[in-house]
Amino acid sequence: MGSTTIDPATTAQQLATAYTSATQSQLTTQSTKAQSTASALSKLQSALSAFDTALSAMTTKKSVLSYGATLSSSGFATATAGAGATAGNYSVFVEQVASAHQIAFEDLPAVPVSLGGPLVVQMANGSSFNVNLAGADQDNNGTLSQTEIARAINQASGNNGLVSAMVVTSGSQTNLVLSAGSTGAGSQITLDTSGLPASALKTTLDGGGKQLSAAQDAVMWLGAQTTGVKIQQASNTFTAVAGVSLTVTQAQTTGSSPLTLAVTNNDSGTATNVQSFVDAYNKLESALDDLTKIGSSTTTAGAFASDSGVTSLRSHLASILRQDVGGLRLMDFGITAGRDGQLSLDQTKLSKGLTAHPDGLDSLLGSNSSSAPTGLMGAFSTLSKQWTNSSTGLIKSRQDSVQRTQASITTRQTKLEDQYNMLYQRYLAQFTQLQSLQSSMSDNTSLLGSLS
Repeated sequence: MGSTTIDPATTAQQLATAYTSATQSQLTTQSTKAQSTASALSKLQSALSAFDTALSAMTTKKSVLSYGATLSSSGFATATAGAGATAGNYSVFVEQVASAHQIAFEDLPAVPVSLGGPLVVQMANGSSFNVNLAGADQDNNGTLSQTEIARAINQASGNNGLVSAMVVTSGSQTNLVLSAGSTGAGSQITLDTSGLPASALKTTLDGGGKQLSAAQDAVMWLGAQTTGVKIQQASNTFTAVAGVSLTVTQAQTTGSSPLTLAVTNNDSGTATNVQSFVDAYNKLESALDDLTKIGSSTTTAGAFASDSGVTSLRSHLASILRQDVGGLRLMDFGITAGRDGQLSLDQTKLSKGLTAHPDGLDSLLGSNSSSAPTGLMGAFSTLSKQWTNSSTGLIKSRQDSVQRTQASITTRQTKLEDQYNMLYQRYLAQFTQLQSLQSSMSDNTSLLGSLS
């Protein structure tokens, strides 16, 4: 007669697993859902933040409108136009280009360190700094060379880029060259040697050196030379015409005709700027599509497929698209939403809209400035921050909730594992005893069989 042998370990494992499997299945499902929600919240945070960053980039430009600027003759100046520009023609005359002062001292004599007192470098704009020549002897040979004097000037604590010094060698001659760090009449360099004792070095420096480049301002006329509006400044870049940056590079001949600065609408550039808004919105819309998609027999549902909060977010985004500002809407500038929620741009309608309402698009789109949000971008940004704010946002609140859920699942999982181990040990002990009893009975049966 055969008998079934009991395996205590296997039987204990099977019974302990059967007892805890329902709870384990529940915890696994809850853990998977929590992890999926946490991942989805991170994706939503990233998508909204990316959208707001794109709006910030547009706000930085100050205008979605693009302009071009050209000059009637080349070689005298270059120009660009941006936010605040107004299309039109302007007359300008370049009288003088700004330059930085530059002087050279030829073959400065080497002098004993004991004669190297403080040297004061002064600028015409009132700036100055002291040069400690007494501590400039880097090679400790007891004399000051041109290279050591140049190094002392460059490393002077109050210099801060006001003047740069270098030694230039040409044939058998060496020159200590001082160059102002900025252009304009205020860059004129003078040396106060009153702190130096009488020496060949002091005499040479007092001579003023050879001027290589004059310190002069840039001079431009709005209109004709002498009869227009004169503008004089240290920089070669002028911003007198609103929204236009004009950098002069060469002076015109006295008596010649003014240049014509033409500022024109750049429809292609404007379309590119508008398209960047369209692309940013569509990228956000695609991310929301993925997070809220309905599952089917072949696809997995998005983590927020039935989430009323995210559904409300999408509804608010669509509502903002339909808002009007000053009686204008996006559709007035060729921007429309399809049935899939994606935006598209009709450049022909954009051009017509800008012709009819030159400043309307800027007012409609507005700014996502945190201090003074305006227009559609302001509304989008305000809505986005309700979700993405790091301390009070809805995503942060949901993430905290998910973390609490995950912590609870971890605690319950630990308890379940303890329960499993306890059951396993109990069953193992019981079936080990049963196995021992079974073995004993089998031995007795064999003994009785042998006696018969």
